[in-house]
Amino acid sequence: MRPFLLIALLLLCGRAAVAQSVHFPGFTVGSSSAGPEISGWLYRPAGTGPFPAIVLAHTCAGVNEHTDVWGKRLAGWGYVTLAPDSFTPRGQKSVCGRGNVVSGGMRVADIAGALDFLNAQPFVQRDRLGLIGHSHGGWTTMRAVQRSYGLAARGLKAAVAYYPSCSPAFDDDVAVPLLILIGEKDDWTRARDCHRLEAAGFTRPKLVEAVYYPDAFHSFDYLARDRTIVVADGKHHHLAYDSAAAADAEARTRAFFGKLLKQ
Repeated sequence: MRPFLLIALLLLCGRAAVAQSVHFPGFTVGSSSAGPEISGWLYRPAGTGPFPAIVLAHTCAGVNEHTDVWGKRLAGWGYVTLAPDSFTPRGQKSVCGRGNVVSGGMRVADIAGALDFLNAQPFVQRDRLGLIGHSHGGWTTMRAVQRSYGLAARGLKAAVAYYPSCSPAFDDDVAVPLLILIGEKDDWTRARDCHRLEAAGFTRPKLVEAVYYPDAFHSFDYLARDRTIVVADGKHHHLAYDSAAAADAEARTRAFFGKLLKQ
C-alpha cells in the first residue's frame, strides 16, 4: 500500500474553507475491486480539531462547482470533508448517460480509501465518519451502505443520498443509518424506484428514512437556472433548483449528521 500523501495546498475563495489536494489508494471491499490511486479535495473547518468527517461523492459530472459548494458547506458545519475524484484517475471527465463506465459499485473502493485516509488524520475524530452523495454519488452512497461492503467497520456511521438511483435487488441490506432525499418529478433517477425499494422492504427498516419532494426535479439543491440537458445516451433530463426542497433537505442533512456524528 502506498503511504497517504498530501501533495498541495490551495486556498479557495469564499468562507474560511481551505481545500487540500490529497491522494490515497482505493481498496478491495466486498465485490468491488480496488481502483487506481484516487485524488481528491480535503476541506477543513477552522481550528485544530479533532472533528468528525464526511466523504462527499460527486455527481456524474465529476468534481465541479457543486462539489465545492457542498465541501465548503460541510466544513462550515464543522466537518472535515473529503471529496474523492473517482473519474480523473480512471481517465474520465464525465459519465453522464453512461454511468456504468465508472459504476456506483466501483466507487465504493474509493469511499473505503477515503474513510481510511480520514481515520489516519490527527485532526479527525476516528470512527465519526459520514458519507453524502448526489445523483451518481447518491447511487455510490446506496451501494456503499450495504452490509456486504463492511464500511461500518471502517467507522462509517451515517449516510445521505441525494436523488440516488434505487434498486430493490441491490439496496435492501442497509447497514448504517441512511437518509434518502429525492424529488417526485425527477426524470433521471426516478423516485418510483425508491418507492419500490421501500415497498419491497429493507432488512433493517429502522435505519432508513426517505423523503420525497412532490414538486422537485433532479439537482433540486443546486442553485442554477432551470435547464434541460442531453446526455451521452441521447436522453433528455430536466434539472431545476427548488428553494423549498433545497432548504428542507439541507436542514434535514445537517440535523441527521449532527445527531449521528456529533452527539
